[in-house]
Amino acid sequence: MYETILVLTDGSEGANAAAQHAVDIASRYDATLHALYVVDVRMSPISTEMDRDEVIQLIDQSDERPTTPVLDQAEEKDIPATEAIRLGVPHEIIREYIDQNDVDLVVMGTHGRTGLEHTLLGSTTERIVRTVDVPVLTVHLDPS
Repeated sequence: MYETILVLTDGSEGANAAAQHAVDIASRYDATLHALYVVDVRMSPISTEMDRDEVIQLIDQSDERPTTPVLDQAEEKDIPATEAIRLGVPHEIIREYIDQNDVDLVVMGTHGRTGLEHTLLGSTTERIVRTVDVPVLTVHLDPS
């Protein structure tokens, strides 16, 4: 049913909860997991004019890459996983990635680092749910 599962991550607790679900589903269906982190050029000192290697270097200078928890979870369950770090407007990059990689399922948290921009879903999550042609599993972070 699912061969390629995309899990979106920004390093937040919500994204890590979504990753747990994605890993479980990938394990059940022998699927490949893609961990995608999009550097939002609208909300950071990083711009689309920067070299990708420069951006990776900046990310590596932080405590941990946002994709690391996802890749670690996949490795623990022997699930093939791919890391992708892209620059741009998140919902646009995510849609492109889905199309370019024949993604069968998208798994994402309902809210990430930007917090509660909408009452039900974060703005990126809402845009993805409304505009992609593949199933999207949204995972709500359980506050308990």
